[in-house]
Amino acid sequence: MKKIKMAGVMLAMGLLAACTDPGEATRAAEAYGFTNVQTTGFRWTGCGSDDDQATGFTAYNAQGRYVSGVVCSNWSPFGKSSTVRID
Repeated sequence: MKKIKMAGVMLAMGLLAACTDPGEATRAAEAYGFTNVQTTGFRWTGCGSDDDQATGFTAYNAQGRYVSGVVCSNWSPFGKSSTVRID
């Protein structure tokens, strides 16, 4: 029974990892002027229902203040689009 539970946990973790895109999140946050961007993995809140990926991040803004937020992104036939949202 423990093996079945562990397999379920591993599957859930794998599915959540598929809902993030650290490379795209870093690129989008840096494009908005943030520096020292560190991704924090999947975020449960902050994105819309049409977004395929929600990647949390921490960084420093242009004034040198520490901020956290989420990059919401989705796949479209015209390329990927991303939205940066600050907490």
